[in-house]
Amino acid sequence: MFKPHVTVACVVQAQGKFLVVEETINGKALWNQPAGHLEADETLVEAASRELYEETGIYAQPQTFIRMHQWIAPDNTPFLRFLFAIDLDEQLPTAPHDSDIDQCLWLDAQQIVNARNLRSPLVAESIRCYQRAERYPLSMLGAFNWPFS
Repeated sequence: MFKPHVTVACVVQAQGKFLVVEETINGKALWNQPAGHLEADETLVEAASRELYEETGIYAQPQTFIRMHQWIAPDNTPFLRFLFAIDLDEQLPTAPHDSDIDQCLWLDAQQIVNARNLRSPLVAESIRCYQRAERYPLSMLGAFNWPFS
């Protein structure tokens, strides 16, 4: 049965820099946006905010929706990745609560797009999507008859 992994990610920008999280996977330090899986009791926007807090210690709400990527990883795992934008006035200090995160870095777009240590090609593509400035209101992702509050 086909069951894609539903994930969320945040492109967090402040003063021209972008926030990435670094985690070690199979002995290699990899960069990603603050991101993770949707849980059963949350909306996509709630998941994005939770993942941002867990991985960076920053509490902020997504401001706009950028894009949904349908992707098949090299191991044939299918993903639906919902991408959000968060623009901050300043680069905030970070304090990851997730033990999988080694550190958080504020980097310029080119450092990320040209990096060889990205967790997936969606990391660079997310920066490119952010730079195209296409934004959609969060209301387009409304939860219908949502039982949790």
